[in-house]
Amino acid sequence: MIDTTRILLGLVISSGIGALAYRRGSLSKSGWLGAIITGTTTFGFGGWAHGITLVAFFVSSTLLSRWRKRHKQHLEHTVFEKGSQRDIWQALANGGVGSAICLCMPIFPDAVDLFNALYVGAMATVAADTWATELGVLSRNQPRLITTFASVARGTSGAISGVGTLATAAGALAMGVVFSVSLPVSMPILIVAGSIGGLIGSLSDSLMGATVQRLFATAHGPSERRFAADGSEHTLIRGWMWLNNDMVNFLSSLCGAGVALLIWLV
Repeated sequence: MIDTTRILLGLVISSGIGALAYRRGSLSKSGWLGAIITGTTTFGFGGWAHGITLVAFFVSSTLLSRWRKRHKQHLEHTVFEKGSQRDIWQALANGGVGSAICLCMPIFPDAVDLFNALYVGAMATVAADTWATELGVLSRNQPRLITTFASVARGTSGAISGVGTLATAAGALAMGVVFSVSLPVSMPILIVAGSIGGLIGSLSDSLMGATVQRLFATAHGPSERRFAADGSEHTLIRGWMWLNNDMVNFLSSLCGAGVALLIWLV
């Protein structure tokens, strides 16, 4: 059953949180819209546990992106496709799968447990990947490519490190715990499903990042950035042109959701 009051409440809450994030520079104007879309659908069609988990992801990711920001700025301007100010595509890439799952819940009320497993897997994946990125680039040890274990520069797509892997596990576990304890009746199995689904989903993100995610040649070395500061287009040196970082995040969250569902079913 669709609860219009909860939908309106979700709109108010997501608008308020989005406005605060926009004023603090964490969201662009389009990112604010993306937060409203994902927040309203998640709160309104999912429930409090789903909304609280989304907020936990957003707040933790924002705080981590600001931690030791000076040490990451050169990567934001040279390697990463986008900076820490998230736009609508980043909001949808991270929260879109979870929102779609929540939209399905009133349509198939008898399958709510299955949708909960899918949701926690999706959110655990995006949290795990974000935590790994924000903390992994601060590691003192040189990261290694997930496919060959060759040493690569910090911020390289598909690179992993000890610190990043621990952050991956911590992010997935955190979302599993938050979601489980926020439900009317806590379900520890969802902590397990979220932790494993998030970990595998994040690793699939790294695998795509090391193989098929688009990568360009720039004056500063390989980069996710398609265009230079003057507007000229960089040369594609690897991957599929359509597969940027936002699409990789979206696909990996689908993977994490599927893994969590399998664990729930087993």
